[in-house]
Amino acid sequence: MESEWPRESLVAAAQGGDADAIAALVSGSHPHVQRFARSLCASPEDAEDSAQEALIILYRKIGTLRATGALVSWMFRIVRNECLRRARRAVRGDDLAVSGAVVSAEDDALERLEARRVAAAIAELPADQRRVLIMRDIQGHPGRVVADALGLSTAAMKSRLHRARATVRQLLLP
Repeated sequence: MESEWPRESLVAAAQGGDADAIAALVSGSHPHVQRFARSLCASPEDAEDSAQEALIILYRKIGTLRATGALVSWMFRIVRNECLRRARRAVRGDDLAVSGAVVSAEDDALERLEARRVAAAIAELPADQRRVLIMRDIQGHPGRVVADALGLSTAAMKSRLHRARATVRQLLLP
């Protein structure tokens, strides 16, 4: 059985600074955040890093969350933004210096090859799926904006986005 997101009472206690509630909130959110990151990020490593970053942000900034009921959308937005940030850095080749360490030429070449693989997988998508994926996941436009721009219902846009992500994921498998 799939576990539930933490209760709003736990979120409220964490927002109030209760250290035990914050720890329980981070722990209870972890499987959901990790699953979302795996569905969105280009690689398992990016998914793990993005999920960890999202949980760190949750831990540090839970007090800034405006409404206890907004936890799920807030966490998913953080994960999505982190996955996009990592994808953009890979495409631009900005990962030459990570945490002050210099990446080897071999690692840099492998990262560039991976970025090319992702770009090639996106290029193989049907045009309607490719447009949705690029507007939503790469450019970061809200779903409603993407749907309106393409003349789609939100449900149709989400369906195309899901198919596009699944296809890219399949194309990237070894």
